[in-house]
Amino acid sequence: MRFPFWAQILAGLVLGVALGWVARTWGVDWLGTSLDKVGEIFVQLLKLAVAPLVFFAITISITNLRNVHNAARLATRTLLWFMVTSLIAVAIGLVIGLLTNPGSGTGISAKDAAKPEEAGSWLDFLTGIIPKDVITPFTELQVLQIVFMAVVVGVAALKLGDTAAPLLRGGEAILALLQKALWWIIRLAPIGTIGLIGTAIKDYGWNLIGQYATFTADIYIGCAIVLFGVYPLLLSTVARVSPLQFFKGAWPAIQLAFVSRSSVGTMPLTQKVTERLGVPKEYASFAVPFGSTTKMDGCASIYPAIAAIFVGEFFGVDMGLKEYLLIVFVSVIGSAATAGLTGATVMLTLTLSTLGLPLEGVGLLLAVDPILDMMRTATNVAGQVVVPVIVSAREKVLDRDAFRGAKSFSVDDAFEDGSQDAAPHADQKPSVPAPAGA
Repeated sequence: MRFPFWAQILAGLVLGVALGWVARTWGVDWLGTSLDKVGEIFVQLLKLAVAPLVFFAITISITNLRNVHNAARLATRTLLWFMVTSLIAVAIGLVIGLLTNPGSGTGISAKDAAKPEEAGSWLDFLTGIIPKDVITPFTELQVLQIVFMAVVVGVAALKLGDTAAPLLRGGEAILALLQKALWWIIRLAPIGTIGLIGTAIKDYGWNLIGQYATFTADIYIGCAIVLFGVYPLLLSTVARVSPLQFFKGAWPAIQLAFVSRSSVGTMPLTQKVTERLGVPKEYASFAVPFGSTTKMDGCASIYPAIAAIFVGEFFGVDMGLKEYLLIVFVSVIGSAATAGLTGATVMLTLTLSTLGLPLEGVGLLLAVDPILDMMRTATNVAGQVVVPVIVSAREKVLDRDAFRGAKSFSVDDAFEDGSQDAAPHADQKPSVPAPAGA
């Protein structure tokens, strides 16, 4: 009998906490270094696959829209629901922050504040989308620039039609290879969990969490409300499907997101569970890659809203309706700045600079960020599955029998199933039924 993947993850969490506590309590330097290196190697492996995976996944996802009836309508509805759910999430974050005053009574001082090494601004965000060359975005992992190039190549391939078919078949083969390699990395997640969690406990212990108790609780409560309240409500009322069945099918991706802290790294598994929940493959191959780089309810909505209130209260800056509306605007429009990688520093600096708040406030939150990022990323990935399910259900292309039959599975089961690695071929005929109203 195989040890279930969720049990492996849980064992990694428990062992990581225990080893991190031992390393911190007794000053076991070699253990702390080992934990740090294990976690660092796991994250590096994920990042190694990010650049080519994002490029080929988005390029192929755009060209796959040619196999979908009424593709423009589906794409528009997807982006609309991305914005709607982001709006709900940021509103919840603001309400929680205003009710709890997370920046008061922290027990920390201004000397703990420090400007981040990299800060985001609207000018940087807009100019940073267009690359100066085709190599640097891949070597420096500039995800937004990679997305830009992928969109351009994908649209150009659509316009070329059959002329681009050989190139697309090659891209599909490379994407399948990348997905296969990433599956191998995903299977290492329990080991990576030991290093990541152990390092967090070793470096910060429980005292730091105590200092940020209100702020930490706010983030977890806000994400939990969206994850287990808003999403189920939308699924039951808008999509008219069972929320419990949704979580049963989507849980493998959500749990991996929690430990890996990377939406992009979880992307192949996210697409797998989305398809198993009855979303047509051609549509899922568009919605999931775009969602993995732009759909961030945890990192780009709940977190910056509460964090901005925290920073404002800490530095004694009064905020009013205008500032709260600006937070909403940044969260809904600027969420692509998060780019699906671990952490949300760029999005936070973008929010603070827009509000005119001290960027030194970022330094106050960096220490506790790894602990927050787990819940934020789990919420992100759940939302990246929820929206395609809602849109497919509303457009009457959701396979409800497949949805009702979806069940949780281990990474080993997904790995042995070669279907997730096969992208639709360039000459494949449309297989998605026409949406309602087409």
